[in-house]
Amino acid sequence: MRIEVAGHTHVGMKRSHNEDNLLLLADEHLYCVADGMGGHSSGEIASKIAVDELADFFRMTSRDRDCTWPYKMDRARNYDENRLQTGIKLANVRIFEHSNSDSKYHGMGTTIVTVYFSSGVAYLAHVGDSRGYFLRGRKLRQLTEDHSLLNDYLKAKKLTPDEIEAFPHKNVIVRALGMKESVQVDVTRMEPRDGDLFLLCSDGLSGMVSDSEIEETLNAVPDLEAACQQLIEKANDAGGNDNITCILARYHPS
Repeated sequence: MRIEVAGHTHVGMKRSHNEDNLLLLADEHLYCVADGMGGHSSGEIASKIAVDELADFFRMTSRDRDCTWPYKMDRARNYDENRLQTGIKLANVRIFEHSNSDSKYHGMGTTIVTVYFSSGVAYLAHVGDSRGYFLRGRKLRQLTEDHSLLNDYLKAKKLTPDEIEAFPHKNVIVRALGMKESVQVDVTRMEPRDGDLFLLCSDGLSGMVSDSEIEETLNAVPDLEAACQQLIEKANDAGGNDNITCILARYHPS
């Protein structure tokens, strides 16, 4: 198995600092985007804790497959799914503890989206509204479902494009790491084909650049480094209202 990968983050055009963090853990075939939230730079701290804890857990379990985990295995999931889910749950606890350690960190949190490749399978896990996509046969598909108030409304009733645009709480997240002591992690699995391209991104990209524009860019720019840069430029050209982070990972079975 071989994974081509590129990842970049940018502060955007409106923010004074970058609260996003990314993880490119090539030895474990693990890639992650985290979009922090909270005042006093605590969002940046939360997203850094998330990627660091996930990386540390994967390194530890890689060295010792039989080490004791902080959570019981979910029998409905296989080892790799449990490993990914547990790493994210552990990150959630660390952020929650940090948020309660000092009043200035109260309310800190982060979204997370990650892809992990193991034994010919791709595992997508996420909490929040950072997204995972994949491109196959020149067609872009979204693999994750936003944990947002807007998406809850969309599932409950149909909204017109104008109603979506005017929705007053578009940025409200209903699930994130650090909000509670425990968190539900959505994990999906798929069998990738040779050349499948996975995109992980914060809403600084998906909120500014349409899926059709993302699809067009990925099809037009085969070089992953250049494609990442072009996607970030498009988000900034559209206003750059938020921090922008994206990772591109192309799967090859050998």
